[in-house]
Amino acid sequence: MSVAKKDYKKVTTKSLIDMKANGQKISMLTCYDYSMAKALEAGGIDVMLVGDSASNVMAGHETTLPITLDQMIYHAQSVVRGADRALVVVDLPFGTYQSDPKEALRSAIRIMKESGAHAVKVEGGYEIKDGIERILAAGVPVMGHLGLTPQSIYKFGTYTVRAKEQEEAEQLIKDAKMLEQIGCFAVVLEKIPAELAAKVAQSISIPVIGIGAGNGVDGQVLVVHDMIGLTHEFHPKFLRRYLNMYEQMSQAVAQYVQDVKSVDFPNENEQY
Repeated sequence: MSVAKKDYKKVTTKSLIDMKANGQKISMLTCYDYSMAKALEAGGIDVMLVGDSASNVMAGHETTLPITLDQMIYHAQSVVRGADRALVVVDLPFGTYQSDPKEALRSAIRIMKESGAHAVKVEGGYEIKDGIERILAAGVPVMGHLGLTPQSIYKFGTYTVRAKEQEEAEQLIKDAKMLEQIGCFAVVLEKIPAELAAKVAQSISIPVIGIGAGNGVDGQVLVVHDMIGLTHEFHPKFLRRYLNMYEQMSQAVAQYVQDVKSVDFPNENEQY
């Protein structure tokens, strides 16, 4: 029997599991800096993901691969300072956990100690099981990530929908169950068929957060710059833009430039 729904004053990994059991959907957005974190807090977001997508939207790289552990820690520190209620999860960047379980643990510990974040996220299933177990054994909460895994973009060669074929779909389900079994508190499913995502969400007790995975999962995540329209050239099917910040900001800047050049700004009321 589910418990009464509640508004959590502080979102924790246990809160998210309770929310799934309770039928409450989980809201999650990426976040990379203090000011954005304050805005997301004001909007009531449940989870802030300090994503390695900072490599794309903050640094202008084509992929998530170039961002470093030091850079992720910097972004995480900034977000944690602005987060009061939300759970802060930080991506382990490419090359910091895949090859060696001991390195995976060192990377996770650095993020937790130096940023004050609450959990880490990793991409992959059985191939990184040993590293995840090493991190979990140290008491660090881990969120998994299956389906389209952007750190493996050069392996896949495309950002197309994953797990459309039966073999890959069956492996994804096995990976999700394994992640639950070894102790992960949640799993992100990216860009997979909605029917498969719903099946995964029903087959495990930990929350499944979707991005391009339909509405049969336990919550949703988007890149915040995409959601508010600061990025304007990215138009995947799963993206809903809630603002057009690129246009609004460029118009505001153009007005500012005009006002400065025409000596309309500052006026008498805006000077000492």
